[in-house]
Formats: sequence, C-alpha cells, structure tokens
Amino acid sequence: MLHFPRWKIATILITCALIIVFALPNVFSPSFREKLPSWFPSKTISLGLDLQGGSHLLLQVDVEAYVREHMTNTLDSLRTELRKQNVGYQALRISGNTIQFTVLPPTDAATATNIPDLVKKVDAELTLKEISSRQYELSYSEAALKNTQVQLMEQSINIVERRVNETGTREPIIQRQGTDRILLQVPGLQDPEQLKRLLGKTAKMTFHMVNTEAWSDSATGGDVPAGTRMLPGDDNDLLPNGQVRRYPIFTRVMLSGDMLTSASTSFDQGLPAVAFQFNSTGAERFGEITRDNVGKPFAIVLDGKVITAPVIRSAIMGGSGIITGNFTTETANELAVLLRAGALPAPLKVLEERSVGPSLGSDSIEAGKRAAIFGVVLVMGFMILCYGLFGLFADIALVINMIFILALMSLFQATLTLPGIAGMVLTLGMVVDSNVLIYERIREEVRNGKTPYAAIDHGFRSALSTIIDSNVTSLIAAFLLYYFGTGAVKGFAVTLSIGILSSMFTAILVTRLMIVMWLKSVKPKTIPI
Repeated sequence: MLHFPRWKIATILITCALIIVFALPNVFSPSFREKLPSWFPSKTISLGLDLQGGSHLLLQVDVEAYVREHMTNTLDSLRTELRKQNVGYQALRISGNTIQFTVLPPTDAATATNIPDLVKKVDAELTLKEISSRQYELSYSEAALKNTQVQLMEQSINIVERRVNETGTREPIIQRQGTDRILLQVPGLQDPEQLKRLLGKTAKMTFHMVNTEAWSDSATGGDVPAGTRMLPGDDNDLLPNGQVRRYPIFTRVMLSGDMLTSASTSFDQGLPAVAFQFNSTGAERFGEITRDNVGKPFAIVLDGKVITAPVIRSAIMGGSGIITGNFTTETANELAVLLRAGALPAPLKVLEERSVGPSLGSDSIEAGKRAAIFGVVLVMGFMILCYGLFGLFADIALVINMIFILALMSLFQATLTLPGIAGMVLTLGMVVDSNVLIYERIREEVRNGKTPYAAIDHGFRSALSTIIDSNVTSLIAAFLLYYFGTGAVKGFAVTLSIGILSSMFTAILVTRLMIVMWLKSVKPKTIPI
C-alpha cells in the first residue's frame, strides 16, 4: 500500500489538476468566462428553481378530449367489424360517453345473437346494453374510465418529463395534483413561452395516403367521399388566394408515430428538416407502403395538420426518411424533440403560469454558504486537533473533495438545489469519516508496537474493505433515491453520489499519497498521530 509507481502518482496529480480546471468557471464572472479561450472549460453548475427562480406552469390533462377521440376510434372499429360480419345497421352515433346503433331487421337471428362477441372483438372492456329490440348501447364502466384516467396521467407525466428534461440534467419538478392536473417547475427558465411551445402540441404524428380523386386546390372541406377527410396544411402552405391549402386524405392510418425510434434535426437541399427512423415493424410497413404506392402523394400529419405530402418516387426499404416543410432550425429541433419524447395521449391546458424570481433563492444560497463554511471550519479544526499533521492531510483531501464535487457537477451541468447543498454539507462528514477509520487503525498498530512504515501500511490495508463496504451501501441508497425520487430528491441523490465517489478517491489515493511522500522524505521514527 506504500508503493506508488510514477504513472500512478502522475495520474493522481493530473486528475487533481483537471478537476481544479473544470471547477474554476464557477468562480469566474459571466463576462470573464466569455473572454476565456474556446478550449478552456466554461460549463458551470446550474442552480435549481429554489435557488435561481424559473418557470412555473400548472397544466390540466384534457381527459374529455381523449375520451372523445377514443370513442371516435372505437366507433370506426365497430363500423368496420359490423361490415365485415355483414350486419346491417343504422343510426350508428356517439351520444355522450356511449355509442348507440340499431341492427336492421333483415339481419338473421343467429347474427344478431353474436353481437356481444362482435363487440368484444372491438374492445373487451366495452359494456353492451340492449336498450330496446335491436337497439344497442355501448359504454365503458366507471372502473374502466377511472383506470384509463390513471394511465393517462402517468403517460402524460412521463412524456412531459422527457420533453422538458431530455438531457437528464435540468431537474424539473413534475408533480401530479388531483386527478387531472400536473405541476411543472423548470429552474432557470424565466420565460414560460418556450415551455408552452413544447407542451402545447400533442405531437401525434400519423401517415396517410392522399385521395387524389378528391384532390382540389379549392376544396373547402365540404362533401368528401366516405373514408376521406379534409385536413389543413401548414400555416405557411398557402394557395394563390392566400388561403391555407387543404388536403383530402384517407382516414385510414397507414403508419403511426409510435413506431418511430429516433428523430433528429437534418438538412435537405440546404433547408432545415427532420430525419426519422422506424422500428423493425414500422420499417417493414413503410417499405411495403412506398413500394405499392409509387407515384402517389403520402401525407405526414401532425396534430391534425398536414406537414408535408411528398410524392413517393421509389420504394424506401431502410425504414428512415426526412420530413421537409417550412422549418427553421429552431422549429425543426423542437419537432425532433417532440417526436423523440413521444406523443401526448391528450392535450394539455395551461391553467396557471408564472415566473419565479430568484430573491428567495439568494437567501437560500447565503444560508447554504454559511452552513458549508461553518461545517468545513469545524471539521477541519476537529481533524487537526485530533490527528495533528495527519489531520492536516485529511483537510487538504477535504478541500480537493469539494472541488471534485463542483467539477463533476459543472461537467455534467447538473442542477444544484437546496437539498443538493444539504447533500454537499453531508459529504463533508463522510469525507473525513474514511480518514478517521484509517487513522484509528494506524493508532492501533502503533500501540501494538509496529514501526511507522508497518503501522501505516497495515492501517490502510485493514481500513480499505470497511471504507469500500460503507461507501457502496451509501451509493446503493443514493441510487434508490435517484431512481424512485423526483425533482429535489434527485438533486440530493446526485450530489450525494458524487460526494461518495470523490471521498473514496481522496481518502484511498490522495491522502495516502501525501502520507507516503511525507513518510519517505522525513523518515520518522514515530508517527505524530
């Protein structure tokens, strides 16, 4: 344990130098950081909402809109199944949260008896009720609707998290409130408009064939053939008369956006575009569609608008493609983020929005600074008082450990919250804890009559397994806090994890290196501990 080859000494010293360089931008002013050369690290720690303010949004999931759309899709499926089974029907309509239809008299008794089985094929959760002779009503039970709402909220929260916190370091606070509301707070974002643009779209993308027989530049959405609907194009897709172009597309969805595996900003003929990639099932289906419809327009629909409707020139078998349109680099990037995060199952309504000022955060920062300074001074004084010169070595390692935390949090641009400051203060004690274990074992060996070299060597060897065990169990606890926690709890877990890893580095390597160098240069006959 007392032998340090030159390469190991160089590695430790270079690591310490690098962490100081990565931590330095935090003490520089923004104006000074701008003057630094491009190769010099410039990333700093991001402060959380409780420290620097940010944007606050209260969102409401439009459950009713989801139910309406779901009932419409169920009605279409029921219509298809009735026709497939040659069941005559009339007055097929949606009434509130129910679907009603009447079976025509020519339908034979055997077919009419099979109506319950036919309904189960459409959706096993549907409840069938015969209102009168040959007149039926379909609905979902209260339990089914409640379960749907719970799943809807969970899915919406997950997608909001992915859209807002795509990099994983922004640490937004996302909380469920009541049965249909989501509280969203994003630190450092003073303008809620950017959030509203990201969350205002459901990003539901579907692919449809265009009904070329009903194509007309002057179509205004009047009478259209069955199975076809008129959809507007992009706001910038205008006719010569200034009106938005409308497209007659087949209702049938050829492909859906949930088959996408990736989306990224790209360029097509020098203009911003969005490149996408399907999964294996989507790629096979995309290849079949493009192979069978060469020369026909293929519409890409996003949130009820036709983004683009290019003509298929040849079969595309790779499962990838490019969405072109009137994009800017910013709008193309936003669309790529939306598609990567997935479609919201229901629209979100903004009930409340406000910007949170940093005035409360400045008080918290000052309180955190005072706590950290007092903690460092007391711990350092205690170590010197108890262990003398060796305590000074532990104090130097403590300072390096704090710089290590700042450097790693800056490198990953992790968000520091008030609980994160608590995590940093907590690591102060954990850092010296490893040194205390080592020093007490060295004292035991000295009392047993061993020489300074043997006592120090055996002290480090004996304490190593205990240090690793205690830190690994703490890391497991931090991992569980991060995995199951949200918002500020995750910030605490991140800071704690970094502190644990850095404390192992400083205790096992840095402190040991300083003691070994002192031991070899001074060659003491007794240990001042």
